[in-house]
Amino acid sequence: MTEITSSSISKSFGSPTLDKMVGRLKTTSDPKRRYEYILWLAKKLPILPQEFRSDSFKVKGCVSQVYVIGKLSNGKISWEGYSDALITKGLLSLLIEGLNNLSPEEILKIDENFIKETGLNASLTPSRANGFLNILLNMKSQAKMLSKGTSSNLNK
Repeated sequence: MTEITSSSISKSFGSPTLDKMVGRLKTTSDPKRRYEYILWLAKKLPILPQEFRSDSFKVKGCVSQVYVIGKLSNGKISWEGYSDALITKGLLSLLIEGLNNLSPEEILKIDENFIKETGLNASLTPSRANGFLNILLNMKSQAKMLSKGTSSNLNK
């Protein structure tokens, strides 16, 4: 069991990995350091195969080209994604890492307020902040479809 200290996150957003990432961003007061972390996450994101860069996996409401796909296996969803913009790719990577290997029900319960807690909204443009939320909502929508057994992945 994790020891709770005064520097620990006081609220869980529904995923231990996401909580850890939010905590890291929240405790960073320098916006430049937050961006460096997001850019580092972008570099870690594996390349999404070209066949998944189609309209069926495209996130609507993003200025950048963003694709995300969830695959259900053994009751847990694994995520892959791509963005053509580096900062958006980092935000996508944060969500993929934070929501990876959760059940559809756990993903649906993710508290969207974690976005505000990261402190990123203060330094993101309104279109990027909106895109970040749209990526999360898309992932939740896929989780909902996968929970209903629509498909083992959304490749239709």
